[in-house]
Amino acid sequence: MSKQNTIEKEQELIKGYKETASLEILGKLYAPYMHLVYGLCLKYLKEPSDAQDAVMTIFESLIEKLIKHEVIHFKSWLYVLSKNHCLMEIRRSKKSALQHIGDYSESFMENQYHLHPINESIPEEDNIERLNVCIEQLKSTQKECVEMFYIEKKSYQEIVKITSYELKKVKSAIQNGKRNLKSCMESSE
Repeated sequence: MSKQNTIEKEQELIKGYKETASLEILGKLYAPYMHLVYGLCLKYLKEPSDAQDAVMTIFESLIEKLIKHEVIHFKSWLYVLSKNHCLMEIRRSKKSALQHIGDYSESFMENQYHLHPINESIPEEDNIERLNVCIEQLKSTQKECVEMFYIEKKSYQEIVKITSYELKKVKSAIQNGKRNLKSCMESSE
């Protein structure tokens, strides 16, 4: 199935879910990505049991979040949602461990920024929605390259093969896209 057909099918499922709140429809939408969500969660959380729990928790969070948010590219949105969930779990576990030790060292506090660099005063789902809106505003070349590089985890060479762009153009599109995303996110705070 082509990318465009997949997006159209997902849009139909999202619309159907918003109209009916049917878990069966939500399951059809989520099922093709469960293994990707599991892989992402395993990468961040390290423990298979924690990753499995996260896959289920993320599905449960979709019940509410998908109704609240306007989602254009479900796969990209789900990736960001899943990654943020994992980062929040890591933060919770580190914070919990530190509370037991009673040590709030500077190095831990510095690491918090790296674990969750998005503005903490804004709820997580708002950051995801803002990021999706900002991605949609990128120029088509930047959007295409940024999504492949950051969301689909493709290398520069893979992007060159897929798009037929020169390596220099791919690197430039990713760098400019990243800068434009940062600017967009900061201006919408």
